[in-house]
This record gives sequence, structure tokens and C-alpha cells, in this order.
Amino acid sequence: MADNFSHKKEEKELVKRYESSRKGTTLSTYFTESEFESIIGFFIEEGLYEKAVSAAKLAVSQYPFSSDLRLDLVQSLTSVERYDEALETLEESEVYHPMDEEIALTKANVLTIMGDYQGAINIYQRLLDTTDDTSEIYFNIGMCYQSNSDYRNAIEFYKLSIEDDQSNESALYELAYCLNAEGELEESIVYYKKFIDEDPYSELAWYNLGILYNKLEKYEEAIEAYDYAIIIDDSFSSAYFNMGNAYMNVEKYSKALDSYTRTLDLEGPSSELYCHLGAAYENLSQYELAIKYFQKAVKLDDLNHEAWFGVGVNLSYKEKWHEACHFLQRAIKITNGIAAYWHALADSECRSGNIISGIQAYEEANFLEPENQDIYLDWSFVFYEQGKYEKAIDLIKSGIEVLPKEANLYYRITAYLIESGQYKQAFAYLENALILDFDKHEALYEFFPKLETQKALFKIIDQYRKRNR
Repeated sequence: MADNFSHKKEEKELVKRYESSRKGTTLSTYFTESEFESIIGFFIEEGLYEKAVSAAKLAVSQYPFSSDLRLDLVQSLTSVERYDEALETLEESEVYHPMDEEIALTKANVLTIMGDYQGAINIYQRLLDTTDDTSEIYFNIGMCYQSNSDYRNAIEFYKLSIEDDQSNESALYELAYCLNAEGELEESIVYYKKFIDEDPYSELAWYNLGILYNKLEKYEEAIEAYDYAIIIDDSFSSAYFNMGNAYMNVEKYSKALDSYTRTLDLEGPSSELYCHLGAAYENLSQYELAIKYFQKAVKLDDLNHEAWFGVGVNLSYKEKWHEACHFLQRAIKITNGIAAYWHALADSECRSGNIISGIQAYEEANFLEPENQDIYLDWSFVFYEQGKYEKAIDLIKSGIEVLPKEANLYYRITAYLIESGQYKQAFAYLENALILDFDKHEALYEFFPKLETQKALFKIIDQYRKRNR
């Protein structure tokens, strides 16, 4: 720590000496090559890129044969998007150092940034004859093809990269992405299994196989693959985290919690991880612990809208409606384009007695997600509870226009029509509901606790069932 402080102090004094001696394009003080590198590095680290460019140009004028200083100049020029100048500098460097691999790699990188993918590929192809690290070159070629949306060629070069270096994690990851983009996830399973047969102790191969299974929604197979990765490397935090996600998808929340907790032990806290822990506790109905972890997430990142939402939803489960509204509003303040947030706020506002605010929130939720039947069901129920049956009926009719095949909406309008005394219309909607999904008819009984009404409904429904055997 003391050495680092001393180094920083010396670096700042060096930069101060440089700036005081600089007069236009000349310097009144001599600086060594390594001092120039420190000065340029300081400016780049501080984000003072134009100053870095000026310092690098002065350095190159004094040390024209230094490839390191020319590369510093290229980096500085690239930082301010002066790509043509960067290329000119690299071409000058090639004159002095025609066989320098780093210069060639840097030139290919600049061409890639400029969108000249074929130009970059040509350089990489030439380097394959001279470099010792062919895996990295194949990977870079793959990245060029991928950047140009040529996933087919990218896949071939990522495979070559992996064949040269089976521990190339980046190549394994990008290969999975491109195979997904090409719709070849099933076929890619075969490739990874073949790779694992050749190297069964590659934790990265097992991990990426898990990712592929996860994308195919084969969560049990994904869990097994992640488990193998962890057996090989019990400190593989990403495997634990993804295993937790897979367990969440198969509703094994206690096991998901264990996986997330292990990730926390290995990686330390993060807002995202605390959110996942909160979600696991929420699904275990341990709402106090869920709130605790969502609040931890907020403390680490107060712009994490998922964390604010998580606190609000779990407070609503505890029927703390006013408090829930506060946290849900904070989530919406950060990002107001998520229907689920408005839907949850609408429910909490209405339950806390703020009906007008609740209705406004339902309107916003419906605008954002008009094909969500739950919004129509919950919104209309607010009017139903107030005895405003026609408003409730009209709202469900609007939902049916958008979602004509959702049986729940037909059963719900049946209940509202019966309650308002419109029996003929009610039975017409009931018949449609029974045609769409007969088994959901039991939801009607919840609206009519009186035994006489239930018996009458049962008789009508049973007659329909007998007619359609």
C-alpha cells in the first residue's frame, strides 16, 4: 500500500514536471522513454485522452523508432476516435518494425473498430503463419465474422480456437452465442459432448453445456452439467450461480438458495446476487428474509429497480399496502415501462384505499401489456367490489376483444352478468367458456358462496357436459 502511494505521488510529480515544461509542440525538459510511457499512461487512466495524444506525439517525435510509444499514440488516438490517424501511425511503425506481431494485432483491432472486418481478417490470417498463439488468432477471426453477423464462419473459427486451446473460455462462450443465433442449439449439444469425451475434466465445457441445456429449457440436464463443472472446480462461482437459476426454473427453491449462497461465499456481495437470494426466499414464502435481501440489493445499487420492486411485492404479501406502494413507486420512477410494476402498484393502491390512484395504475399496466388477462381480471374486480357491475362487464368485454380465446375472461364475465341479473347473456358467455376450457368452470363457484346458486350453476354445466360427451 505504501509503495503504491509512493508510486502515485512520483507519477503525479512527473506529470506536473511535464506540463510545466511543455510549450506548444516542444519541451524544455528532457524525458526518458519510460517517463513518457508513464505520462501517457497517467492521462489515459484519468480519461484525459487529448492530453494523452499530445504527450504521445511529443514522445514519438523524440523517439521515432520506439514501437511502444507509437502503440501508446495509437491507443490515445483510438480513444478519441481518430482512427485514420491511428492507422497512419501503425503503417509508419510497420516500416520500422515489419515483423512486430503486436503492431499487426493492434492494426487489426483498429480495422475491426472501423468496421473493416475483411481487412482485419486478412491480417489475422497472415499472423497464423508466424504466431505461437493460434488459438487467440482464430478467436479474433471468429469475432470479426461475428461482428459482421456472419455466424456460420464465426462458429468454424471458434471451434478451431477451442481445438488449439481447450481452456479458451471466451471462445467457448462466443461459440454458444453463435450456435444459438444460428438456431443450432440441439446440434451444438453433440459438439460439446464430443469435446467433453476428449477432455472430461474441462469445467468450462461442462459449464457451457449447462448454458446450452438452459437455453433449450432442459433445466434438469443443465443442473447436471453445472454439477460436473463444480465437481471439477468447487470454486466455480458462475456454475453455482447458473445452477441456482436452473433450480429456480424447476421450482426447487431451497436448492436454488443453497447455490446462490455458495456464489455469495465465493464472489462476495453484489446487487444482482442479493436480488436472486431475495427471489428464492420469496418463493419459499419467507417474506421477511426476501425483504432483507432485496433491501441489501438496494443499498449496493439504488438504481436497481428489480430490488425496489422485490421489496414492494414482498411487503404486499405481508399486506403492508402503504409501504408496498412506496417501494413500487420507486421502482417505477427508475423505469416506468414495465407492466408488472404498474400492475403490482395498482393492486396495492386499491387495497390501501387509494382507488383512483389504483385505477390509473391499472390503465398504465394495460397500456403497456394489453394482452395480459390478469390485468383485466384484477382491474374489473375493483369495479365489481364497488358494485359497479357494468364497468366491470365492459372491461372484461374489452379483454375478450383482445384475447378471444382466454376461458378465464368468459367465466369472469359470466359471474359479473349473473350478479347484475343478466342471466341470458351470462349463459351465452358460460357456454363459450365451457367450450374453451371446461375444467376451469370451478372458478365460478368462488363468486357464489350460496349453495342454491352453486347447485343451479352445476346443473347447467352438467347438462352441457352430458350433451357434449
